[in-house]
Amino acid sequence: MKRGEHKRRASNPQLSSRGPQSCTLGKRLLAGQDIPGSPQEGASLIAAAAQNGGGEAAAIAAVLIGLGARSFADWTKALEYLQQAAESGWASAQQQLTVLGEDLELAEQGRRSSAPPDIWGRLRRSIDLPTWWEIPAMREDSAAPKIGVYESFLNHRCCKWLIGRARPRLERSRVFAPDGKGAVTDTRTNSAFEFDLLSLDAVLLLVRARIAQAAGFAPFALENINILHYATGQQFARHFDFLDPEVPGHAQEIAAKGQRVATFLVYLNDEYTGAETEFPLLEKRFRCRTGGALLFFNVELSGAPDRRTLHAGLAPRAGEKWLLSQWIRGRPVQSA
Repeated sequence: MKRGEHKRRASNPQLSSRGPQSCTLGKRLLAGQDIPGSPQEGASLIAAAAQNGGGEAAAIAAVLIGLGARSFADWTKALEYLQQAAESGWASAQQQLTVLGEDLELAEQGRRSSAPPDIWGRLRRSIDLPTWWEIPAMREDSAAPKIGVYESFLNHRCCKWLIGRARPRLERSRVFAPDGKGAVTDTRTNSAFEFDLLSLDAVLLLVRARIAQAAGFAPFALENINILHYATGQQFARHFDFLDPEVPGHAQEIAAKGQRVATFLVYLNDEYTGAETEFPLLEKRFRCRTGGALLFFNVELSGAPDRRTLHAGLAPRAGEKWLLSQWIRGRPVQSA
């Protein structure tokens, strides 16, 4: 416990780790809501609530451990908390285990209301962590700018899970405006959901770790994951993903968090026509099957913006397109 923390707790009974409200208070502190205390105290409250048998708290503890994970041992501990959450009846944790477990027969049992009590431990033990760091071969499509394609990067169960998590939370997509703020414009008509700390789960974190491994960055260099949705006719017109250092708002963002040096896209479905990712200056268009991925670097080796990476998300002519979009910074970012 840090110096002065005991005094703060004594002066603010709300921060007691006892009682049913500790998980709620912990979440508010982690989210930075306007109550006395710190995110560290929020994490302590979550840990205490998990130790007292709270299912939601155990699921959040799994996320907090996964965010800081640097070894298989850390991930093993995170998944043990996820198992605890599932055994406590937390439905999301149960569903995550059925997505992550390699034993499909066990996963099917876990989806039934009559699932045996020991199913969650068996599913957790069937998760093959090393496979998340075994990256499939990338086909290099362009050396300059560097563009690579993964024919199969995520399995269909993960893709379906990501779509399901984002679908009820979609909002109109924004662009990074010259003043450094997000803005709604006619150039981007699709919708999206950005996962913050309290909306993350173990599946998302393992996806992030896999993306980081494939791209050659530490997980904390990744921005928040965005899930994008394009209905028929919706598009993201030609644009750059790098931040322009000549634009004051962008320059401030680069100074604070680093340049967006790379973009990683995972195609979560393929039940649509058209809707390719277009690079007009390169005369290239990309579209992957469900679970395939596209990696491209937005800057040159010198770090200067590479304007050859001008690209667009073309509109589906029929059906709907789902895409995971992951921006990667040239240096670590603080957000999840």
